[in-house]
Amino acid sequence: MATFTCGFIGLGLIGGSIAKAIHNKLPETYLIAYDTNVDSLALAKEEGVIQETCSYINESFGNCDYIFLCAPVSHNDENLLTLKKYLSPDTVLTDVGSVKTGIHEHIASIGLESQFIGGHPMTGSERFGYANSKASLFENAYYILTPTKEIPTEKISAYQTLVQTIGAIPLVLPYSQHDYVTGAISHLPHVIAASLVNLVKNSDSKEGIMKMIAAGGFKDITRIASSSPTMWQQICLTNTDNISTLLEQYIKDLTDFKQILDSKDNDALYHFFDTAREYRESFINASSGPIKTEYVLTVDIADKPGAIAAIASLLSMHDVSIKNIGINHNRELAEGALRIEFYTIEATYNAEKVLTEHGYTIHKKV
Repeated sequence: MATFTCGFIGLGLIGGSIAKAIHNKLPETYLIAYDTNVDSLALAKEEGVIQETCSYINESFGNCDYIFLCAPVSHNDENLLTLKKYLSPDTVLTDVGSVKTGIHEHIASIGLESQFIGGHPMTGSERFGYANSKASLFENAYYILTPTKEIPTEKISAYQTLVQTIGAIPLVLPYSQHDYVTGAISHLPHVIAASLVNLVKNSDSKEGIMKMIAAGGFKDITRIASSSPTMWQQICLTNTDNISTLLEQYIKDLTDFKQILDSKDNDALYHFFDTAREYRESFINASSGPIKTEYVLTVDIADKPGAIAAIASLLSMHDVSIKNIGINHNRELAEGALRIEFYTIEATYNAEKVLTEHGYTIHKKV
């Protein structure tokens, strides 16, 4: 791609990660950023990711080929009105919000439809802020684009190429369809995960037995409840109708299941779990959700001094980097005793091969 200039309005986890990815893949690109967090700007400048930082939105953004709106959704309207004063007619505007209807309606109301391509990288982290951003965040993740009908097709194609360059998989959808789809596969699951955690919190004994032994399946399906509460508050306020519609259907499904359970319908219970299993196993195994895929092995080890160190040393000798390592105190749905997390799927496969060759029994989860 030719050298160009990108501006960032907001430099948190997603904005910072896009900036780092562009800087890594297209090092000649000139990057400008505005954020209310001066520490984030200073760090980005120190790292060499951002070439120019701004304490407010000004004429520096007038020469950008792309401007990424990465501030909290509640600030988009105000930021766009300020930005419009300096905007070049050749600039492509895009955002990173997980709800698209509101931003599309606002873009239309201020007459910028010929310059806007909505964007939603289907990835993220339990952590937030520029300090936790990383260039690899978008690798093999879907990046949904919701262009307006007025923007030229060549600009859509160019932006798709940029998305591919940073390692993501572009997928073009109408913005209304995007909001319904993400309501089902992203927003509702967060509501459910948070409700399960709150159920256990409110049902637990004074001694906290449920919390103490929570592991396996419970921790897997509630991991996303660790995400930013502010972000999910805003998502629920901006995609309310879709989430409510899907939640109503989910409540009906749960009510139907309760009737099956109460009647001890053997065949219906089996069918319920079997159809879910079959459909779940047909999913593409990619990091295309708001929380990145974990690459994990659990390993059976002897209960003796040095057992963990032996595995760590063995993997190190074979150039396999470990992201995290720990003991599974509860073996529910986790058959090994040692849980090892890796940075990539390649490292996971390499570790599996090395450990198997050295006689360890392992249980893969990727």
